[in-house]
Amino acid sequence: MQTKKRKLISIQMVGFELRNVIGNPYVHIFGIGLPIVLAMLITRMAVSEIPNEMAATAAATSVYLGAAAMIPMAVLLMGYAVGYAEEMARGVQERMQLFGISSRMTFCNRAVAELFFLIVAFGLFFGSGCMFFQLKRPTAAGLFCYIFCMIVFSMICMALAHGVACLCRNFGKTYCVGMLIYFSFLILGGMMGLSYEDLPGWAQAAAKLLPVTYINRDFYQIWTGKTYQFMPMVQSYLFLGAVALLVLCVPDVVRTLRRK
Repeated sequence: MQTKKRKLISIQMVGFELRNVIGNPYVHIFGIGLPIVLAMLITRMAVSEIPNEMAATAAATSVYLGAAAMIPMAVLLMGYAVGYAEEMARGVQERMQLFGISSRMTFCNRAVAELFFLIVAFGLFFGSGCMFFQLKRPTAAGLFCYIFCMIVFSMICMALAHGVACLCRNFGKTYCVGMLIYFSFLILGGMMGLSYEDLPGWAQAAAKLLPVTYINRDFYQIWTGKTYQFMPMVQSYLFLGAVALLVLCVPDVVRTLRRK
């Protein structure tokens, strides 16, 4: 008798994973609350010092475009990584496999649930920006490019978060590593009060390897349809993607070596 093959993605599993995401306090604090508060404070300070209305609109838009990168970093590098590590420590994954739910199915359904949550978080973030500040309208190409870059950046963050959680395998270590990566990205990306030009030479070299640097510093040019040299940004995506893939594969390699 053949057993019925489970679907890789199902509405019930996505709903279950979405409830897990919503129930994680880290995604609400760091993924929604903190980006909105920081973006509004920084924008308010920047706009108050600019008398020209067009320049103030450009400054506010630039701040919001850069600060939005905090959302996937917090939701995935913090929320997903910590939640998944806690599940592994409690043996949740092993119990789910007894019911025919593989780790691959869990990962795919969680990815869809995280996507839904990210859409809501971005909507709240830019909605608050439009309510309190005048943001520059994008060109069609600029909006498409921004959405595409954010999706790819979110995928890289999720792969990195999953790999970190599998390596650390408990709440404390994963939380510590996730916080270090999160704040390193914020500092090097110029979101903590220090611009790229204010960083020392070695920090600038590291910042060039991170997509968040270009999102925060340069994306206003793309947003408004101005000419932009994409190659440094593409190289940063390729580099961080390669690092995330390496971290994602390390736990499987370690388990294979242990079996031998």
